[in-house]
Amino acid sequence: MLRRYQAGPVTPGPFAFSYIGGMTFLLLTLVVLQAPTTAVVRPFAYRGFSPGMPYRVFAERARLLSIPNETFACQTMRQTAQVMDCGVRMRDPADSAPFYLSANVIEGRTSVISFVDSGKVALVARAQTELRNQLGTPQRRERSMWEWTTAGGRRFIRLNWRGGRGWRVISITLNDRDVLKRIANYVPKARRPPRPPRTP
Repeated sequence: MLRRYQAGPVTPGPFAFSYIGGMTFLLLTLVVLQAPTTAVVRPFAYRGFSPGMPYRVFAERARLLSIPNETFACQTMRQTAQVMDCGVRMRDPADSAPFYLSANVIEGRTSVISFVDSGKVALVARAQTELRNQLGTPQRRERSMWEWTTAGGRRFIRLNWRGGRGWRVISITLNDRDVLKRIANYVPKARRPPRPPRTP
């Protein structure tokens, strides 16, 4: 009499484990390669300020970081209120070091923002390290000057330094060329001298 075939428990051999392990590794590799990569975009800014930022945003942050009892003040151009210079003494949010912040504003946007600080020789190295960590390698390096620019070159951040034995003064400027060129609309045109009368 024929007996019905009964399948017993099957234990996978070493080949099966190596095959499954290889396929798993291959699938994970494909998933990683096909996953969308999110590039880290560094903000083109310094201490929360950016070239060409709106005046209201600039003023709000300047007042927030200003030294207590210091007044944020602006002075308009004599010919027009569309151009003004603003300034206030501030403290670095990282180490509370005091510095002076100023800005030129044209038609409600900043054309130039400037940070001025002074200290010992190590001040330059600290500023270089801070900017390089935030903005990457500078596109221009000249004597006493580093500069970072946007892709179109219309905005740039520049570090300058000068000094003598044992001391340094640094300035970090944020510039927007498109805003800055608007100043031409408000520069008084030179008057031509009157022509001398013709002699008969």
